[in-house]
Amino acid sequence: MSTFSSLTNMSQNPNPNKSYEVPQPPTDSVSSLNFSPKANHLVATSWDNQVRCWEIMQSGTNVSSTPKAVISHDQPVLCSAWKDDGTTVFSGGCDKQVKMWPLLSGSQPITVAMHDAPIKDMAWISEMNLLATGSWDKTLRYWDTRQPNPVHTQQLPERCYSLTVRHPLMVVGTADRNLVVFNLQNPQTEFKRIMSPLKYQTRCLAAFPDKQGFLVGSIEGRVGVHHLDDAQSSKNFTFKCHREGNDIYSVNSLNFHPIHGTFATAGSDGAFNFWDKDSKQRLKAMSRCSQPIPCSTFNHDGSIYAYSSCYDWSKGAENHNPATAKTYIFLHLPQESEVKGKPRVGSTGRR
Repeated sequence: MSTFSSLTNMSQNPNPNKSYEVPQPPTDSVSSLNFSPKANHLVATSWDNQVRCWEIMQSGTNVSSTPKAVISHDQPVLCSAWKDDGTTVFSGGCDKQVKMWPLLSGSQPITVAMHDAPIKDMAWISEMNLLATGSWDKTLRYWDTRQPNPVHTQQLPERCYSLTVRHPLMVVGTADRNLVVFNLQNPQTEFKRIMSPLKYQTRCLAAFPDKQGFLVGSIEGRVGVHHLDDAQSSKNFTFKCHREGNDIYSVNSLNFHPIHGTFATAGSDGAFNFWDKDSKQRLKAMSRCSQPIPCSTFNHDGSIYAYSSCYDWSKGAENHNPATAKTYIFLHLPQESEVKGKPRVGSTGRR
């Protein structure tokens, strides 16, 4: 019988993949990582109530980074999003508010959105010039950041755990394994409600680049590949990952490569892997870090994969040792062979 594992059988090496270590990381666990869509500016939100930004410099295989700026919330910060022009960062979390931070201009952050419970995820929808926020208050809210009240409040079946947007597709994952699909050309009506193809709690989502479906990851070390068109349902499948023998770890992060359309998974086993959903194969398995990976992201051209390694509290306070706990943010430079899709060896074209 499979069991949810302790973290004791991970490697003791915090950086077995020899990734570049970002200086001055948060003092507590990282909750989200996001690169600017325009430049190599990396933002991290953390349970230490802070939002930090670094400028990443890349020259061939050499990479370096400089801490640029930091702002504070009153409580832990859980999520972030960039405006499409790369000038502005949004952040939200346990203080139930979203701050808009005009990062490049140096202006002070202002509050632009509010919920009745912590805000778990958000996305800037450039095609609508709106910010979408999902909360544990069981609502999804759309905000014109120039107005104090939401443009629309959408009731969700349960607490929001994750959301993903590639206009006009938006998928919101909630408690009780609900996946709510919206067509943003008609955002006030649910397009479809799906029960997750996975058996346990949803942890992360990622819309396909072609907007025809999405990935869903759960706490049971499994990913579902789901197409929205019922005529494509024969292409739906799930696969196991982030498991070691009988030990099962959460899939915490799903990121599509912006050029090749392959994707990365990161998990509480401390590993990240690259996959090709179309040929149904793993392209590269990376070595396991000594701590879980709670979040990750590609930069705008896919030349940098950022991931955090830190305790994710999946085993509660009894497994947290403040004396040894340290938060890392690493940068991996993917080789083309790791992220470029390839046909399955010996494939006959059959699925």
